[in-house]
Amino acid sequence: MSAHRTPAEVLGESRRRDSQAKRGRVLAVLEDMVRSGDPVSFAAVAKAAGVSHWLVYSEGLRGHIEAARTQQEGKPRRERQAGLSPSAASLTADLELARAETSKLRGERDQLKAALQRSLGQQLDQLSNQSLVDRVDELTLHNQQLVAETDRLQEDNETLRRRLEEAEEDLSGARTALRRMVHQKNTGDGDQAG
Repeated sequence: MSAHRTPAEVLGESRRRDSQAKRGRVLAVLEDMVRSGDPVSFAAVAKAAGVSHWLVYSEGLRGHIEAARTQQEGKPRRERQAGLSPSAASLTADLELARAETSKLRGERDQLKAALQRSLGQQLDQLSNQSLVDRVDELTLHNQQLVAETDRLQEDNETLRRRLEEAEEDLSGARTALRRMVHQKNTGDGDQAG
């Protein structure tokens, strides 16, 4: 039996599979371009593979594309002049396309970030309101228990204080009686001795 997966885990796994499939397409397109002698550029590979420009610049793919471009640069000058290697204009166009794609992705990222913040805010508000009500109820009950305990302890304290006063009075009376008894005994003994 498989463990219950959260929606975030399912989404993450789906994104990883999608990313691997796109990377596989990029590598296959790159291999076809090199084999057929088509000029290799980041924009051309991205367009042929049907992926975003930022993906072809990512770690792992960028090195393959740069290696293919270096391989094409090593071909004879006639082939380069025939348009098989990227020109400065092509590279400039690649750069502009990459910048446009980056700008578009930043906009999408900001929109998604704002939507996520709103959603989380709503969830926290709902959670916070209920948990605050529960906490207030809990603290009110605890406060009532403490007030009752305080009242009981004050009564116990008053009872003990009264008992202590009575015990002190009894002790004082016993001391007085004992002094009299000692005094009488000493006085009685002194009279008999004389």
